[in-house]
Amino acid sequence: MLYKAIVFLPLIGFLMAGLGGRTIGVRASEFVTCTFMVLVAVLSWIAFISVGLGSGKAVSVPVLHWVSSGGLVFNWALRIDTLTAVMLVVVNTVSALVHIYSIGYMHHDPSRPRFFAYLSFFTFMMLMLVTADNLIQMFFGWEGVGLASYLLIGFWFQRPSANKAAMKAFIVNRVGDFGFLLGIFGVFVLFGAVGFETIFARAGSGEYVQTLQFLSWRFSGHDALTVVCLLLFVGAMGKSAQFLLHTWLPDAMEGPTPVSALIHAATMVTAGVFMVARMSPVFELAPAALTVVVFIGATTAFFAATVGLVQNDIKRVIAYSTCSQLGYMFVALGVGAYGAGIFHLFTHAFFKALLFLGAGSVIHAVSDEQDMRKMGGLRQYIPTTYWMMIIGTLALTGVGIPGTWIGAAGFFSKDAIIESAFASGNSVAGYAFWMLVIAAFFTSFYSWRLIFMTFHGKPRATADVMHHVHESPPVMLVPLVLLAIGAVFAGAVFLPYFFGSSYAGFWKGALFSASKNAIMEQSHHVPLWVKWSPFIVMVAGFVLAWLFYIVAPAIPRTLARIFSGPYKFLLNKWYFDELYNFIFVRPAFTVGRFLWKIGDGKIIDGLGPNGVAARVLDVTNRVVRMQTGYLYHYAFAMLIGVAALITWMMIGSFYR
Repeated sequence: MLYKAIVFLPLIGFLMAGLGGRTIGVRASEFVTCTFMVLVAVLSWIAFISVGLGSGKAVSVPVLHWVSSGGLVFNWALRIDTLTAVMLVVVNTVSALVHIYSIGYMHHDPSRPRFFAYLSFFTFMMLMLVTADNLIQMFFGWEGVGLASYLLIGFWFQRPSANKAAMKAFIVNRVGDFGFLLGIFGVFVLFGAVGFETIFARAGSGEYVQTLQFLSWRFSGHDALTVVCLLLFVGAMGKSAQFLLHTWLPDAMEGPTPVSALIHAATMVTAGVFMVARMSPVFELAPAALTVVVFIGATTAFFAATVGLVQNDIKRVIAYSTCSQLGYMFVALGVGAYGAGIFHLFTHAFFKALLFLGAGSVIHAVSDEQDMRKMGGLRQYIPTTYWMMIIGTLALTGVGIPGTWIGAAGFFSKDAIIESAFASGNSVAGYAFWMLVIAAFFTSFYSWRLIFMTFHGKPRATADVMHHVHESPPVMLVPLVLLAIGAVFAGAVFLPYFFGSSYAGFWKGALFSASKNAIMEQSHHVPLWVKWSPFIVMVAGFVLAWLFYIVAPAIPRTLARIFSGPYKFLLNKWYFDELYNFIFVRPAFTVGRFLWKIGDGKIIDGLGPNGVAARVLDVTNRVVRMQTGYLYHYAFAMLIGVAALITWMMIGSFYR
């Protein structure tokens, strides 16, 4: 009952607030959904302690018989192991705090029951994804969170920008989801099953089909597994906003800030990371696919960090930070350091949700302004929010002393990934290592840039806005404090379990590593300069941001003017939106307009129903002209008719 309560209480909250919100009222909707989520979060920590930290074993909780079609037979069941327990804690803790925070942030919105219903619905679908016992069940949750994100991003549907952002997120994710679906089909072809236990057992024993026909190519052996893993990874690229399929994530900031914290910090965007980790027994057999994962992850980390350097919207800076950190996670998975990847997912949930909700507190204080160029000097007006943002920034930039237990959460998980990339024998691991180090430097710079532009210097907001600047209410600040505790201590407390001495006892086989995979041991013996490199670039990024935005604020404007080309290139996000608009959007509109105007309008309708109807009207209009009302016209018509009849009879009798 424990696990069923964790999964289905958010669904009950969604139904009560969504269907009965107008009946029970706003306050009751908030109370019901928040109470259920707090209860679910507490139960998730109990499950985490029991399964991960305790002696509890992985279990499968049956729910109902679901599908039986030929060789495809599986039930709806909840798979509870350490990986699931970690995700339950991440999803439900952040969701509970976002629910509570939203009571204050959304208190002026007239559609609060709908908003809280959407939040609970999203949480339920995310729980469906992480507790899935088979790939079809996972795909159900996968598509469910896509639908929920569409509803949440476009919550303020009166805004055209919100509608466009919601559509963009939905469509781009469908591209990745198509690849994921093809990957599921491929898994079924190779392994004859979609249940994880069966797939993993056959992958370990080698008892699976060795050939795969995809399009016009035939693959065998490891190549077949590589194709399947690459298709699965395409799905992960879409959901986790990796390079080339990342364009939806920054635009998704059009949704309310609590949505950004829930979807883009800890839950939906980590679904791809979770899926690759869950399928680690299959990915371990496809080293070529893992190489692609490393390359895409490292490229994403670098690309997103470069764009974050020049963004002026406070939420977009944090959004590109999320994109970059997801790249770190995929690099860890690609080099076989699955524990490090999930560890960063775990710590990232705390400090990134803290930063997003802190940004929401700032926006709340300055009358919904999001442009950092119109802020400044807010430290003395909202001191609690300021210090919470400082803690989140320390965790994101990885502040800590190498070789010690002194450091924020991000220090331990990020450094573990960078060291693993250096120690890995993967062919692109060297590229990944340097991309991650450079991204760490950029991360430090743009994170402190955000702090300095928002909270330091002279106020740049209008006098009217500054007159109304105020600290957020306790209902918004308490979640920040709780997340700050996780952002400070989660790394040092849980490092031994996720990627240290207690690894085997903690994971209990939930993450699979091949016998030749010794990345965890190798990462602990990298050279000293590798261990210190993240610390050095973190300090360098802080010093440079302090110089640019505190000591000499004119420098950034001067550099932007001198290097206008690179500045515009980064400001316009490498022109990916413009490129995709040129390659995909414009041709799609051109084809659609041709099919509409020519294909449908002129050919189908013109020659079909509309054409026939028009010809009938033409004929009848001409016939109608014969009805003149004059007797001699009718007599003439009768004579013509008689003459035609006599002619026909004469000609007919001649041929007879």
